[in-house]
Amino acid sequence: MKLEVTPQHAGKRLDVFVHEQLPGYSRERIKDWVKNGRVLVGGRAAKPRLLLRGGETIAIEPAEPAPLKAVAEDIPLVILYEDRDVVAVNKPAGMVVHEGAGVRSGTLVNAILHHFDSLSSIGGDHRPGIVHRLDRFTSGVILVARSDAAHRSLAAQFQSRQVRKTYLALVHGLPRQDQGRISKPIARDPVHRTRMTTRRPAGREALTEYNVLRRFARFALLEIRIGTGRTHQIRVHLAGLGHPVVGDKLYGAPAQVAGMPPLGRYFLHAWRIEFRSPSSGENIRLEAPLPPELEDWLSHLATVPPRPGII
Repeated sequence: MKLEVTPQHAGKRLDVFVHEQLPGYSRERIKDWVKNGRVLVGGRAAKPRLLLRGGETIAIEPAEPAPLKAVAEDIPLVILYEDRDVVAVNKPAGMVVHEGAGVRSGTLVNAILHHFDSLSSIGGDHRPGIVHRLDRFTSGVILVARSDAAHRSLAAQFQSRQVRKTYLALVHGLPRQDQGRISKPIARDPVHRTRMTTRRPAGREALTEYNVLRRFARFALLEIRIGTGRTHQIRVHLAGLGHPVVGDKLYGAPAQVAGMPPLGRYFLHAWRIEFRSPSSGENIRLEAPLPPELEDWLSHLATVPPRPGII
């Protein structure tokens, strides 16, 4: 294939320009083509970040995507929903979504590859089908794309905030109001790099809304909706209010609660997701039931009488 760079595209990166002209291919795949010498500018190999001047001729020799590199593993999964576009899985707490940071097996991707032959390649060799993520110790519903077209549709819905995600969280302390909205920007903590923070002005926009569903003696069960998907968003926003999620030691929750059984995870669950079917346009709403270990914790809390004056 050949592309002509017009003056109006001067100043654009090579990989961005090619992706705009060939939207049927992912930007990651185009970068691979460039790095492997399959995209020539004026007859010469170039780098993905090359800035175009206008007037160049770009010759492209497409290549089939590399086979998925993540390895299929026979790991049980709870499938909540499945069609030709999307698979929805009830991810258990403790399972990492995809490999990284020393984790090479036992991931959701490894399990998905065992159950389904074809997944979107847009996420790359190690993240096939992955459109969004959940923290390791957060359970609940997560969507997986079965094709590149479905992946692009879902990604656009997430980007435009059309996907509605609702979580359940148990937090320490009792919020003063039954409803609240948190909009503090989130950034990487400059000292503790594994943490995020709301105390830096240069953070990324983040929106979290909550409703108090139930009040206990020292805890509150919240229904939470997020308008953005920042790293650790719910955890860092609630900790910033002085109400860390139960079990979340990284953001200030105690490792053990007196009189309660060990939890071994966060009390944070991706309960419901609502999105539009990539092929039919139908609105789909899915729910993942609260896991038994969280139900048991709530049952124990219910036996503790509330303090006077607290509902």
